[in-house]
Amino acid sequence: MRLFTINEVSMMTGFTTRTLRNYISAGILEGEKIEGVWKFSVDDFTNFISNPNVISGIKSKMNAQALDFLADDKKKENYICTILDFYVDDEESTEISDFFCEQMNCSPKNITQFSLQRNGRNTRIILTGPEDIISEIMHNYYSR
Repeated sequence: MRLFTINEVSMMTGFTTRTLRNYISAGILEGEKIEGVWKFSVDDFTNFISNPNVISGIKSKMNAQALDFLADDKKKENYICTILDFYVDDEESTEISDFFCEQMNCSPKNITQFSLQRNGRNTRIILTGPEDIISEIMHNYYSR
Protein backbone atom coordinates (compact mmCIF):
# COMPACT_ATOMS: atom_id res chain seq x y z
CA MET A 1 0.00 0.00 0.00
CA ARG A 2 1.35 3.43 -0.99
CA LEU A 3 1.91 5.82 1.91
CA PHE A 4 2.69 9.51 1.55
CA THR A 5 4.96 11.39 3.94
CA ILE A 6 3.98 14.76 5.35
CA ASN A 7 6.55 16.35 3.02
CA GLU A 8 4.92 14.73 -0.02
CA VAL A 9 1.47 15.92 1.11
CA SER A 10 2.95 19.38 1.61
CA MET A 11 4.44 19.34 -1.89
CA MET A 12 1.17 18.18 -3.49
CA THR A 13 -1.09 20.64 -1.68
CA GLY A 14 1.14 23.67 -1.28
CA PHE A 15 0.46 23.72 2.46
CA THR A 16 3.39 23.94 4.84
CA THR A 17 4.10 20.97 7.08
CA ARG A 18 3.12 23.20 10.04
CA THR A 19 -0.30 23.82 8.46
CA LEU A 20 -0.69 20.08 7.81
CA ARG A 21 0.14 19.36 11.46
CA ASN A 22 -2.61 21.82 12.44
CA TYR A 23 -5.03 19.92 10.17
CA ILE A 24 -3.92 16.68 11.87
CA SER A 25 -4.57 18.21 15.30
CA ALA A 26 -8.01 19.37 14.15
CA GLY A 27 -8.82 15.87 12.86
CA ILE A 28 -9.19 17.05 9.25
CA LEU A 29 -6.10 15.18 8.03
CA GLU A 30 -5.90 11.62 9.27
CA GLY A 31 -2.83 9.43 9.15
CA GLU A 32 -0.61 7.47 11.45
CA LYS A 33 2.82 7.88 12.92
CA ILE A 34 5.12 5.06 11.93
CA GLU A 35 8.43 5.13 13.80
CA GLY A 36 7.86 8.82 14.58
CA VAL A 37 7.08 9.83 10.98
CA TRP A 38 3.61 10.83 9.79
CA LYS A 39 2.35 8.60 6.98
CA PHE A 40 -0.87 8.98 5.00
CA SER A 41 -2.64 6.41 2.88
CA VAL A 42 -4.13 7.27 -0.48
CA ASP A 43 -7.56 7.24 1.18
CA ASP A 44 -6.31 9.60 3.94
CA PHE A 45 -4.95 11.95 1.28
CA THR A 46 -8.04 11.75 -0.92
CA ASN A 47 -10.35 12.43 2.03
CA PHE A 48 -8.19 15.38 3.06
CA ILE A 49 -8.10 17.12 -0.32
CA SER A 50 -11.83 16.42 -0.79
CA ASN A 51 -12.74 18.06 2.52
CA PRO A 52 -14.78 21.26 1.94
CA ASN A 53 -12.67 23.03 4.60
CA VAL A 54 -9.52 22.26 2.60
CA ILE A 55 -10.63 22.63 -1.03
CA SER A 56 -10.64 26.44 -1.00
CA GLY A 57 -7.12 26.56 0.46
CA ILE A 58 -5.79 24.19 -2.18
CA LYS A 59 -7.49 26.19 -4.95
CA SER A 60 -5.95 29.38 -3.57
CA LYS A 61 -2.48 27.81 -3.55
CA MET A 62 -2.91 26.52 -7.11
CA ASN A 63 -4.23 29.85 -8.37
CA ALA A 64 -1.33 31.64 -6.67
CA GLN A 65 1.15 29.30 -8.36
CA ALA A 66 -0.23 30.15 -11.82
CA LEU A 67 -0.63 33.88 -11.05
CA ASP A 68 2.89 34.14 -9.58
CA PHE A 69 4.21 32.59 -12.78
CA LEU A 70 2.32 35.13 -14.90
CA ALA A 71 3.31 38.07 -12.69
CA ASP A 72 7.04 37.30 -12.85
CA ASP A 73 8.07 39.01 -16.10
CA LYS A 74 11.76 39.18 -15.24
CA LYS A 75 12.72 35.50 -15.49
CA LYS A 76 16.38 34.94 -16.36
CA GLU A 77 15.81 31.57 -18.06
CA ASN A 78 13.06 29.71 -19.90
CA TYR A 79 10.28 28.62 -17.55
CA ILE A 80 7.12 26.59 -18.06
CA CYS A 81 3.86 26.55 -16.15
CA THR A 82 1.59 23.77 -17.32
CA ILE A 83 -1.85 22.80 -16.11
CA LEU A 84 -3.07 19.26 -16.74
CA ASP A 85 -6.69 18.27 -16.21
CA PHE A 86 -7.51 14.57 -16.13
CA TYR A 87 -10.95 12.99 -15.98
CA VAL A 88 -10.10 9.61 -14.44
CA ASP A 89 -11.20 7.09 -11.84
CA ASP A 90 -9.63 6.92 -8.36
CA GLU A 91 -7.10 4.26 -9.32
CA GLU A 92 -5.76 6.20 -12.29
CA SER A 93 -5.78 9.42 -10.29
CA THR A 94 -3.62 7.71 -7.69
CA GLU A 95 -1.22 6.49 -10.38
CA ILE A 96 -0.99 10.02 -11.80
CA SER A 97 -0.43 11.49 -8.33
CA ASP A 98 2.26 8.91 -7.55
CA PHE A 99 4.04 9.51 -10.85
CA PHE A 100 4.23 13.30 -10.50
CA CYS A 101 5.09 13.10 -6.81
CA GLU A 102 7.98 10.76 -7.58
CA GLN A 103 9.18 12.99 -10.43
CA MET A 104 9.10 16.07 -8.23
CA ASN A 105 10.97 14.26 -5.46
CA CYS A 106 13.75 13.63 -7.99
CA SER A 107 13.78 17.26 -9.20
CA PRO A 108 16.09 19.90 -7.80
CA LYS A 109 14.40 21.40 -4.75
CA ASN A 110 13.15 24.98 -4.61
CA ILE A 111 13.15 25.54 -8.37
CA THR A 112 10.10 23.51 -9.33
CA GLN A 113 6.55 23.67 -8.02
CA PHE A 114 3.91 20.99 -8.08
CA SER A 115 0.25 21.17 -7.08
CA LEU A 116 -2.43 18.52 -7.08
CA GLN A 117 -6.18 18.84 -6.68
CA ARG A 118 -8.73 16.06 -6.87
CA ASN A 119 -12.44 16.68 -7.09
CA GLY A 120 -14.41 13.54 -7.82
CA ARG A 121 -13.15 12.16 -11.13
CA ASN A 122 -11.30 15.39 -11.92
CA THR A 123 -7.60 15.57 -11.11
CA ARG A 124 -5.66 18.78 -11.77
CA ILE A 125 -1.87 18.96 -11.79
CA ILE A 126 0.09 22.22 -12.05
CA LEU A 127 3.83 22.09 -12.73
CA THR A 128 6.07 25.15 -12.77
CA GLY A 129 9.82 25.32 -13.24
CA PRO A 130 12.72 25.56 -15.66
CA GLU A 131 11.86 24.49 -19.19
CA ASP A 132 14.30 21.57 -19.28
CA ILE A 133 13.05 20.03 -16.04
CA ILE A 134 9.32 20.40 -16.73
CA SER A 135 9.79 19.20 -20.33
CA GLU A 136 11.62 16.12 -19.07
CA ILE A 137 8.86 15.35 -16.55
CA MET A 138 6.20 15.71 -19.23
CA HIS A 139 8.22 13.52 -21.62
CA ASN A 140 8.56 10.88 -18.88
CA TYR A 141 4.81 10.98 -18.26
CA TYR A 142 3.76 10.61 -21.88
CA SER A 143 6.37 7.97 -22.73
CA ARG A 144 5.59 5.64 -19.81
